[in-house]
Amino acid sequence: MAHPRAGQLAQPEDLIDLAQLVTAYYTKHPDPENIDQQVVFGTSGHRGSSLDTAFNEDHILATTQAIVDYRKNEGIDGPIFVGRDTHGLSEPAMISALEVLVGNKVTTLADSGGKYTPTPAVSHAILMHEHPKADGIVITPSHNPPRDGGFKYNPPTGGPAGTDATGWIADRANEYIAQRLKGVTRTPVSGVTDWGEYLKPFDFMSDYIDDLPSIVNLDAIRDAGVRIGADPMGGASVDYWGAIADKHQLDLTVVNPLVDAAWRFMTLDTDGTIRMDCSSPNSMASLVHNRDKYDIATGNDADSDRHGIVTPDAGLMNPNHYLAVAIDYLFTHRPQWAESTAVGKTVVSSSMIDRVVEKLGRKLVEVPVGFKWFVPGLISGEIGCGGEESAGASFLRFDGTVWSTDKDGLILNLLASEIKAVTGKTPSERYAELSEMFGAPAYARTDAAANREQKDRLKKLSPADVTATTLAGKEITNKLTEAPGNNVAIGGLKVVTENAWFAARPSGTEDKYKIYAESFKGDDHKGDDHVAEVHREAQQLVEDVLGQ
Repeated sequence: MAHPRAGQLAQPEDLIDLAQLVTAYYTKHPDPENIDQQVVFGTSGHRGSSLDTAFNEDHILATTQAIVDYRKNEGIDGPIFVGRDTHGLSEPAMISALEVLVGNKVTTLADSGGKYTPTPAVSHAILMHEHPKADGIVITPSHNPPRDGGFKYNPPTGGPAGTDATGWIADRANEYIAQRLKGVTRTPVSGVTDWGEYLKPFDFMSDYIDDLPSIVNLDAIRDAGVRIGADPMGGASVDYWGAIADKHQLDLTVVNPLVDAAWRFMTLDTDGTIRMDCSSPNSMASLVHNRDKYDIATGNDADSDRHGIVTPDAGLMNPNHYLAVAIDYLFTHRPQWAESTAVGKTVVSSSMIDRVVEKLGRKLVEVPVGFKWFVPGLISGEIGCGGEESAGASFLRFDGTVWSTDKDGLILNLLASEIKAVTGKTPSERYAELSEMFGAPAYARTDAAANREQKDRLKKLSPADVTATTLAGKEITNKLTEAPGNNVAIGGLKVVTENAWFAARPSGTEDKYKIYAESFKGDDHKGDDHVAEVHREAQQLVEDVLGQ
């Protein structure tokens, strides 16, 4: 059930005490024996709050030294690009990281103006740099609430690091914490622009914005006079949207130019929390409310790796719906892309994408959750567009070469305006057409309680563990514990019928597992009713399996 103030402007009682947050960063020290206070890399790096002793100076000093060690072991000798978002813990963590990098004499490139840096700008900079072994750190907990901090490593591939890297880095960081930071080398740094022999300025914004015509048809957007409203949601793209408008002469309004680490201008998410989730109608309520002012309105999360698309006719689009439209458009409006170029999706993304890809005559590559699985294909050009159900995607340049290998909410937002400019239709109008062709699926996600032992069992399931033969009245046609696109374990279970599916995956941070489900409307069910039935039976099926 939604919080009674969901979608309403935050009140003073919803705001964090920034001074308390920053003080805790420096004064609280993790217990190395407490698993909740250790460095743990999820799909998007190490996250936590200083108030919980889960994201503190000790964590960042240790993790940065571990990254330095990892670079030495791997022969990574190029510069390291470091960017941060607008969370209250991001600047303290950046200073800590810079002290270790400079102390270890690692050439470090930070924003020349001391400004915030979107995740895609870091990925783009890594890939475009002349040194083939440049890498990066992005200090961000993405869309997480203001009390959280986050720290993410991007190797020379430009994208999120794989578990081989993050596991090693986390283990080494926890060793440093256990020995009270013995072996961590640091040099005092007075600020994010304390330029010197090893800390050097880099113009992330120009590097990124000047290159945009190679990936999005900005001429079409400008010539069509598309009215764009871009909401940075108080995040790292705050300076970028105005600069994009000025550089490329677009009719673009920065809807909310404010930066406030407490996010007092935000509307509350569905659970009553301040969360910069550009795929949530409640977090995006103010932009949705003003949707008639623009042809296309867009939002980004704090590090701008996610996109939110708002149209006058439909409000905030479901990310699955937009991804299907984006794929349909890209593969019919990028003639230089090779005929063999495939489409990448995760196992929990809508099967509407499957139908669109089949119509296009392209290959579908279905991978586990996590953008890292798209990195090799984007680098080689074998995957033209890779996307997740959680509003994260990237795609190739016009010439079929790589742009970024991390999620890029800026280009996905601009693409929505390109679609409007070239086709005369909003992405939501195009989705309505796709629904007429393929049916209108209902998609939903719920959570269910699970302890650590149960989550571990869920991760290790095999198809043989599932004895059920039907789901929501339909015959089960497939049971998956590995992704068909790369035969990698999905860390859970996916069950498929002719017109519906569900996937269950354990949460990386909470005592619960997530159930994703989708149903296409059948003759005897409305989609919403059927997907609710799928959810109920999915939870029972998973509980039965875990109880064995």
